[in-house]
Amino acid sequence: MMVVNKIQPSQLAEEQRNASRLFKQLESEITTLIATRPSVTERDVRQFTGKILALDRAYPLPLLGAMIEKFPAKFSPAKWTSPDQYSPSPRKSPDKYDTNGWSAQLEEEMSSILSVIKQKDKQDYMRLGNIALKLNKALAVTGPFLTAAAAAASAFGVPIAAAAAGALAAAVNTLEHGCQVGMVVEMYRNNAGFFDTLENTIGGALKEEDPRRRENGEILERKVAMSLGRSLSEMRELAWKATTTTEESEEVAEFASKLF
Repeated sequence: MMVVNKIQPSQLAEEQRNASRLFKQLESEITTLIATRPSVTERDVRQFTGKILALDRAYPLPLLGAMIEKFPAKFSPAKWTSPDQYSPSPRKSPDKYDTNGWSAQLEEEMSSILSVIKQKDKQDYMRLGNIALKLNKALAVTGPFLTAAAAAASAFGVPIAAAAAGALAAAVNTLEHGCQVGMVVEMYRNNAGFFDTLENTIGGALKEEDPRRRENGEILERKVAMSLGRSLSEMRELAWKATTTTEESEEVAEFASKLF
């Protein structure tokens, strides 16, 4: 029981499910780059190599080497991106007034969406993840302790205490692994990592003052809308609500994502 509680099989399964999905997404990005670019640069190779290594560090193969700490002191989101991802190369355009799809209105919209992601979606998953992690820690320790207590009571000839401790141990073990608490922790960690990545993508673009060095604004707007499961009109409406409530010193009640 102690070995199973330490390894957390349900959490390992969820980790590898997420890793498979992210590697397939990365494969699709590389395939699209090769198909749409006339030539692949050395910078592209370095950027995708960094992404692969970052993803490998975030989701190592379990039981074969480094394994993610199942009971960390503090809950933190999964990180599978590299710093180079948020520094696109400058566009070669002679027009210094080229806005690269950006406008003051779009910057304000992205800033408002970023605020909602930070204050609502990411914060909520961090809160739920902390609760699930504490519960998982308590169950992982309580199960083996009660089992040992049952064995000791049986050895000392106290059948009632042995039966009670054994029944409690079975209940705790069933709650932990039957309800897949480890998988829930990993789900919250991955979802928080998703919003952390989205936050860094938007924030990295807004920090760059030169629009020509950013990702194209219109493309980024569509990518963010798709990531949040919203249409462009729905996302713009959410940005308007966030701006209005901020001006009125209130917090927007709606979450940014409609997927999770």
